[in-house]
Amino acid sequence: MAAVLSGFAVVWMIIAVGYVLGRIKVLGPEARVVLSRVAFFVASPCLLFLTISESPIREVLGPQFAVAALSAFTMLGLFFLFGRFFLRGRSGADLVIGGMSASLVNAANLGFPIAAYVLGDISLAAPIVMFQLALYAPIYVGLLDQLTAGKRSTSRVRPRASVEVLRRLGQTLGNPMIIGCALGLIFSWQNWRLPEQIHESVELLAGASIPLMLLAFGLSLVGSHPLDKASGRRRDVLIAVSIKLVLHPLLAYVIAAFVFRMDGLMLLAAVVMASLPTAQNVLVAAVRYGTGETIARDTVLVTTILGIPSMVAVALFLA
Repeated sequence: MAAVLSGFAVVWMIIAVGYVLGRIKVLGPEARVVLSRVAFFVASPCLLFLTISESPIREVLGPQFAVAALSAFTMLGLFFLFGRFFLRGRSGADLVIGGMSASLVNAANLGFPIAAYVLGDISLAAPIVMFQLALYAPIYVGLLDQLTAGKRSTSRVRPRASVEVLRRLGQTLGNPMIIGCALGLIFSWQNWRLPEQIHESVELLAGASIPLMLLAFGLSLVGSHPLDKASGRRRDVLIAVSIKLVLHPLLAYVIAAFVFRMDGLMLLAAVVMASLPTAQNVLVAAVRYGTGETIARDTVLVTTILGIPSMVAVALFLA
C-alpha cells in the first residue's frame, strides 16, 4: 500500500506543477497544445517502441489485451443500451461519442505514468495502448465517418468508396503511436535491437514522454466548468462517468479474475488500466466530427478529477 500511495503521489505532484504553471500562465496560452503534440508525435511513440520492442510479443498481445478489448466493447454497447431508454432524441454520432467516453481510457497520458510509478512496470500499459490504437480507433473513426458523412459534406461530388477507404487507412497507419507500436512489435518478434547510439537517442526522447504528458494534463485542468445545466447533456455525462469509473473496472476485474485467472500484479494492472479516466482523444474526435463535444469535454474532465482517487481505491483494495 505504501508503494501504491507513493506512486500516485509522484504522479499528482507533477500534475500539480502543470496546474500551477497553467494558473500563472508562465508558459503562454498554447503550452498545453505544444506539450501534448511533442508527447504525441515524438516522445510517446519512442516510449511505445522501446516498451514493446523490449517485451515478449505474447505479453503485448496476451490476456491484458483481451481484457481491455472485451471490457471496452461491452461498455460501448452498454452506453448504447442506456441511450436507447434514457437519452431519447440523441443522434447516432452523439451515442458513439458517449460510448467512447464510457470506454476509451487515457492510456497514453496517464496509463504510462501509472504503470511506471504505481505498478512498477511500464510495459503493463502497452497492451491497452495497442488495443485502442490498432483495433478500437479504426472502428470508432469508421463509425463516425459514416454517421456524419452527410453533415460534413460540403460538395455534391464525393470520392469513390475505394479512394475513401484508402484515405482512412492511410490516416490510421500514419498515426505516430501506431507506427511506434508496429515497429516495436516487429523488433520484439524478430528480437532486433537498435544500434547503441540510436537506442540512446530514442531512450532520451522516450524519457520526456511521461513528464510532458503529466504537465499537459495539469494544464488542461485550468478553467474547466463541467456539468453545466444549460448544455442539456448532463444526463449523458453522468451515465458515461458512472459506466467509466464503476462498471468498466468492475467488468475488467471479473474478466481478468474469472476468465483469464489472473492474480497479483497482473490482476491489479488489468483493473487499474480499466479505471483510467476517459481519453482526451474522445474530445479530439468530437471536435473533428462536430458532434457530442459537450459530452466528451465534460466526461473527460469529471473522470479526470475523480479517476485518480478511484484508482487509488482500486489499488488499495487489490493490494
